[in-house]
Amino acid sequence: MDLVTIEEIRQAKYRYLRCLDLKLWDEFADAFTEDAVAEYDTPVLGEPLRLAGRDAIVAYMREHLGPQTITSHLVSHPEIEVDGDDARGSWCLEDTVIVKEHRLLIRGAAYYRDTYRRCPDGRWRVGSTGHRRTYEYTVSFDDLPSLRLTADPWNTR
Repeated sequence: MDLVTIEEIRQAKYRYLRCLDLKLWDEFADAFTEDAVAEYDTPVLGEPLRLAGRDAIVAYMREHLGPQTITSHLVSHPEIEVDGDDARGSWCLEDTVIVKEHRLLIRGAAYYRDTYRRCPDGRWRVGSTGHRRTYEYTVSFDDLPSLRLTADPWNTR
């Protein structure tokens, strides 16, 4: 077992999530292979979200998770299998999405299934990603009259 390679793949997943949450779109794009695909289980939308190609993934996230939306994605329990320059991984996800414009909180958990590829520059990148929800719930801030949200005051992107 090559522990250095496994750590590099973990770093690739963490980079993907950090850049998504911080809206670092150029770095987010670099976390993917050019031909990456994504399929996210989205009960709130009623059907899975399917995106083909790095540009489509980044464009969707930039449009729908821009500055009006706060996200926090935490993954744990990685199971990673490496086969040369290809790898597969599974991750437990807990996420929070706050849509300020609609005063909405979405919380949930899921399991990611990813593939990774070591690219010619030596970096591991996400080749495919997606998750299936174990649960998801939404709450309107209007249902919580005492709630005060203090979030991302530094984020002006």
